[in-house]
Amino acid sequence: MKTRYNSRNLIIGSMVGCLSLMGTACDDDNKFEDEVTEPQPVWVDGEVQVLTTTANRSKDLAPSALSFSTKDNMSPRSIYLDASETYQEIDGFGAAITGSTAYNLLKMTAADRDKFLRETFSVTEGYGMNYIRICIGCSDFSLSEYTCCDKPGIENFALTDEETRYVIPVLKEILAINPDVRIIASPWTAPRWMKVNNLTDRKPTDSWTGGQLNPDYYQDYAEYFVKWIQAFSQNGITIHALTLQNEPLNRANSASMFMGWEEQRDFVKTAVGPKFAAAGIKAKIYAYDHNYNYDNVGDQKSYPVKIYGDAEASKYIAGAAFHNYGGNREELNTVHAAYPGKELLFTESTAGDWNDGANLSTHLVEDMNELCIGTVTNWCRGSIIWNLMLDAQRGPNRPGGCTDGFGAVDISDDFKTIRRNSFYYIMCHMSAVAKTGARRIATSGLRDSDLSYVAFRNPDNSYGFVISNKGSETKTFTVDDGTHHFSASVPAKGVASFRW
Repeated sequence: MKTRYNSRNLIIGSMVGCLSLMGTACDDDNKFEDEVTEPQPVWVDGEVQVLTTTANRSKDLAPSALSFSTKDNMSPRSIYLDASETYQEIDGFGAAITGSTAYNLLKMTAADRDKFLRETFSVTEGYGMNYIRICIGCSDFSLSEYTCCDKPGIENFALTDEETRYVIPVLKEILAINPDVRIIASPWTAPRWMKVNNLTDRKPTDSWTGGQLNPDYYQDYAEYFVKWIQAFSQNGITIHALTLQNEPLNRANSASMFMGWEEQRDFVKTAVGPKFAAAGIKAKIYAYDHNYNYDNVGDQKSYPVKIYGDAEASKYIAGAAFHNYGGNREELNTVHAAYPGKELLFTESTAGDWNDGANLSTHLVEDMNELCIGTVTNWCRGSIIWNLMLDAQRGPNRPGGCTDGFGAVDISDDFKTIRRNSFYYIMCHMSAVAKTGARRIATSGLRDSDLSYVAFRNPDNSYGFVISNKGSETKTFTVDDGTHHFSASVPAKGVASFRW
């Protein structure tokens, strides 16, 4: 679907579906209109603070407030929260700051960018997104194809312009707004001089796409990770976690590298784990980082579980990361059941033309249920979507990679007007009420096939509650935490978040 952009100036403070000088709203087809709306606050005061979004944008992260009831709760439509029964800790919710995203952000005026970043990441002035994914070297959304050691010899490691001119400056601006943002990193490929065509012939392959890591370079590539993390630390950026290979079963991306589970097992236990320990690197290591169905590669089924089965490798692995381009999220429960002490994280999804991803009317509730409520209730500690911001041409992007995807937001050719897509809304709804260090807590009571919901207890003992309604009518309910209760509603095809 092509998008028509207007050319009026951006005021992020209005934060309606499409943003411009006067504030504009989008219709169901995500086309820009000239409707003028007044700027709205992010939150309004009250005992229970609420954000609501509807698929038709009649409510667009609309703030409101409720009061606790002073009467006994007799409602048959009650949802009960039990903070004494807790599940996984929450790391956060957010988006990827790729090279392309950083480039687009830096094309904005400093004032416009600051407004957008504050409304996106600030815990006091905005929605408090708190997890970011970045790339170790290039991805299919980079300004060029590169690694940080393209000249043979690990002694030639150095950050490139893409990091120093684009990604790192944007990360510094975000961390100045929210120092508690966590960062996870993933490589799309090792340096080409470390790659071979396969592990039998071991012929060098001078290609960004495909190939495998030569075991002879396990130590050098592990040192590459150490040097990369240290270089970011020297720039004031702490890497919370990393995966060892983005989509290790994907041989076809513009930058890619196959890494089967046995390779990853051996790589982490003989090289990365010991190197991190020796260098004092505290970043968590997540295995896998690919689809629920293991791309239907038979001997790769249960990839992370197989790595966990090796005690020496397992001791270095915090958990596993997943994408949703294939299979069903029930795989999260399967992996958790096999190794409940290991963490789970959802690290990538893209909306695009192939799934009508810019159509909020069909995707708002679907994406909330699939990527947020559905992953968290299946043990994920957080969820991150791909590309915080892309331009009107879905880029910049690399040939051979994804060329028809949307960002969480898209920005016009003049870098003045922003269109928010469903991914932005769902991550705002989650991060606004579930803070880093929160715990998912038990819920019981109302069961309605149109409703999906999840509850949290935050480190400051506040509660967060997110609910979606896929039905065609407004749904009313009562939330009861055992001390307070309040009556609320969620509109048809809408999402609502509550904090108190």
